[in-house]
Amino acid sequence: MKLLHIDSAITGEQSVSRQITQAIANAWHKTHPTGQVEHLDLVKDAPAHLTMDAMSPRTGQTDGFTEAQLRENALSEQLVSQFLAADVVVIGAPLYNFSIPTQLKAWIDRIAQPGRTFRYTANGPEGLAGGKTVIVALSRGGIYSTTEEGRAREHQETYLQTILGFFGVTDVRIVRIEGTALGAQEREQAIAKALGTVDQLVKPQAANQEQMAEVA
Repeated sequence: MKLLHIDSAITGEQSVSRQITQAIANAWHKTHPTGQVEHLDLVKDAPAHLTMDAMSPRTGQTDGFTEAQLRENALSEQLVSQFLAADVVVIGAPLYNFSIPTQLKAWIDRIAQPGRTFRYTANGPEGLAGGKTVIVALSRGGIYSTTEEGRAREHQETYLQTILGFFGVTDVRIVRIEGTALGAQEREQAIAKALGTVDQLVKPQAANQEQMAEVA
């Protein structure tokens, strides 16, 4: 079993999402002591944003690659192979300006590859990355999940649900850490509540049960 632990918060040790993803990874490793855990820090090792050099192998080009194209394609191949090889993926995704960090978006752009994570068929798109569990720790300074207005403003959870579903991932488990900028007490309460869900988040899924789990 392999777990890929991904962080994207720029705030280092002050990060709420990093605290929760580490707790999730630790809990998973306790129940899978022989499992492999790989950590991808998208702030320390941020992939460059998508360019035509990175896109060229996906547009039908088969030869005549430049050095830049080969380099960018190698990075994309490394990241998508790492993602596909993981049985469990834990993603820390803070809310920045109503969306996800650009580092996380750059990673998604790299692994969104036709023939690897999805394909188009006569019946529409088909995800190719099913069979894995993805656990997402969403941190937010405000509270967005409890009102229609708040849910309309955030493009963090909704985007990640959409892209993971497009990749064919049906076992997505989400924990929200909200209100972390509303005061010290609110921050600690939100963290404690999220930490209390960790054991539930890492439990194996029931056989043949597809789910989109949410732990508020």
